[in-house]
Amino acid sequence: MQERIFLSPPHMCGIEEKFVSDAFASNWIAPLGPFVDRFEQELGAYLSDHAVCALASGTSALHLGLLTLGIQKDDRVYCSDFTFSASCNIIRYCSAEPVFIDSEKDSWQMDPSLLEEKLAQDAKAGKLPKAVVVVDLYGISADFARIQPICAKYDIPILEDSAEALGSTRDGRQCGTFGKVSGFSFNGNKIITTSGGGALVSADRDIVQKARYLATQAREKRPYYHHITIGYNYRLSNLLAAVGCGQMTVLKDRIAKRRAIFDRYVEQLGNIEGISFMPEPKGACSNKWLTVMNIDPKVFKKNPEDLRQAMETDNIETRWAWKPMHMQPIFEPCECIGGSVCEDIFNKSLCLPSGSSLTEDQQTRVCEAIRKHLLS
Repeated sequence: MQERIFLSPPHMCGIEEKFVSDAFASNWIAPLGPFVDRFEQELGAYLSDHAVCALASGTSALHLGLLTLGIQKDDRVYCSDFTFSASCNIIRYCSAEPVFIDSEKDSWQMDPSLLEEKLAQDAKAGKLPKAVVVVDLYGISADFARIQPICAKYDIPILEDSAEALGSTRDGRQCGTFGKVSGFSFNGNKIITTSGGGALVSADRDIVQKARYLATQAREKRPYYHHITIGYNYRLSNLLAAVGCGQMTVLKDRIAKRRAIFDRYVEQLGNIEGISFMPEPKGACSNKWLTVMNIDPKVFKKNPEDLRQAMETDNIETRWAWKPMHMQPIFEPCECIGGSVCEDIFNKSLCLPSGSSLTEDQQTRVCEAIRKHLLS
């Protein structure tokens, strides 16, 4: 059996080990510490001088994002339908009600036209949402040039879920800087990792300060433990922040590597009838976190699951694209606007190995396996 090729494994550069050793030597091994401060400062500088709160996960960042926007029980919150469940689980954490918005075909991101139509209908009915969660799916920015004015018309804040999109831009602007508040993930499979971790980001420093307060058990500034609201244990460890500081030194290189991997997939497979790839809209520059391939069922007899299982026989990990939220049993009772576009994408798509440590020989092996299993 050949060596396994993983979908998107962690990729260390070596500097992380030194930084972690420095943290041990200083005895700053508990949550918070100098590397947490440094990681927040470096990430904030990268994101156009936004304020940053480093957290235990991307999910905790998104949860605190909704809390800082004042989301409460029975509030309605719109959310991208085509996403990972964390994007809408957080709505339920707040005992609020998700409403899912379908994608547009040419970007796979939230459809601004559907969003506008739904907001207009709900405005007339007097039941506007209290926030909109917009996902930068697979490293591609949503169309905020259209979405922001639509939400601003009704004074509805945007929570930007940029968990997959660190380093991606739209019209020269960094993902994670479009929302009133935004969240990133540094899970082991992301463009950079802290093993587990995330960050809440905002241009509004009061929002970040409130998140920092909530993330440390909402402890009041007194010489004893005093609490007037429910808090959470969501802060990032100093050891993991040390890993993140090391990863920040190679972020630019990691993006370049993943974009090159995407380009090689297109070069080696894009000329095969029935194969296409996730589009990159005009003005968007994606970090290409994952390369997502479409398989046309009119051309091939195999569906994504057939190909996934076949690739496993060659010890190659692939993965279905996100299953839309309106198709998830836990969210079936929720309202969904549209849904056919992302459902169609889900039924045709497979994520290919995309990690920045993927070698050209390994990628050639992946492409040869795809040709063998699809064309045989």
